[in-house]
Amino acid sequence: MRNIGFVAHIDAGKTTTTERVLFYTGTTYKIGDVDEGTTVTDWMPQEKERGITITSASVSCFWKQHKINIIDTPGHIDFTIEVERSLRVLDGCIIIFDAVNGVEPQSETVWRQANKYSVPRICYINKMDRIGADFFATLEDIRKKLDITPIPLQIPNGAEENFKGPIDLIKMKAVYFSEQDEGRTYFYDEIPSELKDLALEWREKMLETIAELDDEFMAKYVENPDSITEEDIHNAVRRITIAFKGVPVFCGSSLKNKGVQPMIDGIILYLPSPLDRGSVKGKHPDSGQEIILPPDENGPLCGLLFKIMNDPYAGQLSYIRIYSGKLKPGTVIYNPRLRKTERIGRVLRMFAN
Repeated sequence: MRNIGFVAHIDAGKTTTTERVLFYTGTTYKIGDVDEGTTVTDWMPQEKERGITITSASVSCFWKQHKINIIDTPGHIDFTIEVERSLRVLDGCIIIFDAVNGVEPQSETVWRQANKYSVPRICYINKMDRIGADFFATLEDIRKKLDITPIPLQIPNGAEENFKGPIDLIKMKAVYFSEQDEGRTYFYDEIPSELKDLALEWREKMLETIAELDDEFMAKYVENPDSITEEDIHNAVRRITIAFKGVPVFCGSSLKNKGVQPMIDGIILYLPSPLDRGSVKGKHPDSGQEIILPPDENGPLCGLLFKIMNDPYAGQLSYIRIYSGKLKPGTVIYNPRLRKTERIGRVLRMFAN
């Protein structure tokens, strides 16, 4: 299981990317459009009208035997508390950057919020099809402004209107997406000859960066660089990501349906599951003594309520992230803020609204 969120500056493509993820994982049967107000996660009339996200929405999907719970968050600074509340309960997040504008002010804000709750993250450089898109400049921007080591696992195959998709530096293959079925079919093929040298150069940089950040990989890399397998790279990048030493970087164009599936693979490969995040710490409501609970479904119930909303049909809905134990209808739970017990009525799985 992965509990992740899409966070970014305004108009970097969070909702558009969420739509593609839902479509490619088979959760929805057609792609919604932000401008037309037909997306799953922007369901409020105000959101449809303005084409922006105001409130965070959660949706779930399945990809390669993994369940991914996604929270799509707003980009506007006025609604930044929604991002903060969401990051508080996430195990990992995808920070999306606009390939034309690089690191924007709100990107820095969400980055600091993710640091505050120590949320591991991967970067996705979106809008590679736009005029003025520059993957390498955005990469440098991430390095300088966010004070982190980016690990590009892909480089773009073309740019602007010639963007065909990413080149995978781990497999050393180019990824192509079919235009007939909105990019649902994709395949790996040889890297175009004019980009071979560039790909080799960046692969070398990628391996060196991973070796600098991960001792286990370094030992193998120094001993025999040819013996390194794809799995070694995946495992090392996962360790680096979870330990906040660096961030894997993907690229694509969500609107043009190119590059989304490899990024979903990245969510599964590199972002932590609740087990990787380890135990949760809290204070006993009466004694103030610290309690540490491991993520165990048979342990005592412990969760965090991170959002409350009123629904015209269902009444008050409380969104909860469970850290330990199980929640069933009829369970009596203790609310430490009100210092009283409450009974759980119904348990629902949310899908946007």
